[in-house]
Amino acid sequence: MSGGAAPSSPAINGRQPVLVTGGAGFIGSNLADRLASEGHDVLIYDALSRPGVETNLAWLKERHPRRISSVTADVRDSAALAAAAGQASAVFHMAAQVAVTTSLVDPREDFDINLGGTFSLLDALRRRGGQVPLVFASTNKVYGDLADLEFVLEDQAYVPADSSVRANGIGEERPLDFHTPYGCSKGAADQYVLDFGRSFGVPTAVLRMSCIYGQRQMGTEDQGWVAHFLLRALRGEPISIYGDGYQVRDVMDVGDAVDAYLAAWRNIGAVSGRAFNLGGGPANAVSLRQLLAHIGDLTNRRVETQYSDWRAGDQRYYVSDTARAARELGLRPARPWREGVAALAQWLRQERVAPEPASA
Repeated sequence: MSGGAAPSSPAINGRQPVLVTGGAGFIGSNLADRLASEGHDVLIYDALSRPGVETNLAWLKERHPRRISSVTADVRDSAALAAAAGQASAVFHMAAQVAVTTSLVDPREDFDINLGGTFSLLDALRRRGGQVPLVFASTNKVYGDLADLEFVLEDQAYVPADSSVRANGIGEERPLDFHTPYGCSKGAADQYVLDFGRSFGVPTAVLRMSCIYGQRQMGTEDQGWVAHFLLRALRGEPISIYGDGYQVRDVMDVGDAVDAYLAAWRNIGAVSGRAFNLGGGPANAVSLRQLLAHIGDLTNRRVETQYSDWRAGDQRYYVSDTARAARELGLRPARPWREGVAALAQWLRQERVAPEPASA
């Protein structure tokens, strides 16, 4: 991790950029690209600790040399974080420790990054004043493992026995239930973000994301499973499945996720202090086995799989009820998952991350 902040490039000196913490990451880089394309100055704050993020940052600066600037620093560096927040016109807080597995290995680091970093950023905005809005990237893990729900197995996927949950997904009224250190750190940060809106008037909104996928995602076994599955399959490598593969998520293309973040910012006066579930919704609910079958069709080869025990905190089913976000943020229907996954596969090939598929 960086021991201090590297100076920002001169593109934004004297301006008030939009600050994107974790802006060199998957969702952050897509968000920064959209902001810069719309004419905003953007300050990327990133420790550059994840593999591949340097490539994302270089891509952003090449595309937007007069709009994108960066600070290489860790969110645990409260002084550097406050300095970046001190010049921002708005903040998108994407930086995080993102893996449940990592949180179980080093819960202190998980706590310091996800909760400590978020608190430092919120407190910097509180002390600064000036009503600087912050939109926070939260997670569906705040709802726990949903173990109280009953599921049935249909067409290679778990579906809720409750017809209302099956039709609509999990709504924001669902009680919070933090599991694993990751769930606790992100869940506590989620609640701090909402409370700083109530207690101190900092304009804040929270987006509790399901599974986001798309361009610039270099997925791993612990995080970014859609891209991870594609990468392994395109390379002809086996894929490890934890559990039985019937577990279901509602996947969402990153372009739709960026739309939601920008909508939350633009409507912050109406939605401050509110949380929204964000995902592909019931129309984009897919099990791991169903996704693997689609990937097999895309690659013209059988996908080799290996099965292991369930991991801590795994949900057999999570699908977002997107009605509140669609209504209050004015979101369009999410991109169909088969179309989006095919587009991601093509991008991975074009970027030479994975080989072209063999002929059938």
